[in-house]
Amino acid sequence: MVNPGIELLIALRKTISKLESGSAYQWGHMGCCNCGHLAQELTNLTKAQIHEYAMQRTGDWNDQVLEYCPDSGLPIDAIIDSMLNAGLTIDDIRQLEKLSNPGILAIIPSHDKPLSQNKRSDVIIYMNAWVKILEGNLMSEIKIHSLEDPWVQPIAKTRSKFKYSPLVSSPL
Repeated sequence: MVNPGIELLIALRKTISKLESGSAYQWGHMGCCNCGHLAQELTNLTKAQIHEYAMQRTGDWNDQVLEYCPDSGLPIDAIIDSMLNAGLTIDDIRQLEKLSNPGILAIIPSHDKPLSQNKRSDVIIYMNAWVKILEGNLMSEIKIHSLEDPWVQPIAKTRSKFKYSPLVSSPL
């Protein structure tokens, strides 16, 4: 992943939720397969629109991303642009369709393996593992500073001048 952020994390969580809730899933349909479901969340297009746009060029998602050209003017390439802009790479998209990213597979418990690329429950397992990785990466970027840090001290001193006064009196 290039620079995945909160947008991708939210899209993955929404995709997982939809799949868990029984949203239409068909691995051979470009709009409601593994990549198609994530593309729906990242583009706000329907599964029918994604499928229609993908059919303007031959092949599955793997073929589509291999033939991707940002200047082609094809709607499927605009969809792929949206996915790339959310922080995915071409390899991420290819691996999602096949459930094959080694880093993601490494954290999936052995009792859940092997994954089948066209099985809804396995897609959910894969995406949940991916979310854990993304959340861990995002959390590692958050820095919590001590009140002893020079740039925090003026803020802490300002806050200490104000007494806490509840808006509602307590019954004590």
